[in-house]
Amino acid sequence: MDLIYGIDLLGTMVFAISGAMAANRKGIDIFGATFMGFVTAIGGGSLRDVFLNIRPVWVEDGNYLLAIFTGVLISVLFNKNLYSFARTLFLFDALGIGFFTIVGVQKSLSYESSAMAAVMLGMFSASMGGVIRDTLMNETPLILRKEIYASACLAGAICYVLLHMTPISENFNAFISASLVFLIRFLSVRYNLSLPSVPPVEEKET
Repeated sequence: MDLIYGIDLLGTMVFAISGAMAANRKGIDIFGATFMGFVTAIGGGSLRDVFLNIRPVWVEDGNYLLAIFTGVLISVLFNKNLYSFARTLFLFDALGIGFFTIVGVQKSLSYESSAMAAVMLGMFSASMGGVIRDTLMNETPLILRKEIYASACLAGAICYVLLHMTPISENFNAFISASLVFLIRFLSVRYNLSLPSVPPVEEKET
């Protein structure tokens, strides 16, 4: 099994766990938890494939559906225990968005997207599933909070596109770029880092 393919499946399972756990916190039934796990895991990749005018990968490869259902099953059976492993799940999530980003960029470039479009689609692949999850849960999406999330994906995607123009091997490029996403995401949470925000304009009383 190809390393990136295997990690992509692992990331899919972790994203499914996060979606199902979000549903569990709201007291939603098992069907709802399964649906949330599904849309969280495949939302970003499906959106990318729609933009590329191709069939989503999970339609043709049943292993992705197996990974999703496995993740949902884990979240249901070990729901209480998973909260004690929140740090471990965060590490897997950070690793997952790194490789989701790179898989998105690679696929976009293979379908002759421009470099800028490939960067954006790589970011969509990693972050839009979480946006769909948070929106359905009536919560502010993570990328709209002060945490560094989508910007980490953008940094990794740009790194991949730039190294793609050099003689460096594709696997080594993927490793370096995914590691950059992971490192930025990890350090931002570890040290509570965030990008600067524009202060709101105070309205003058009339």
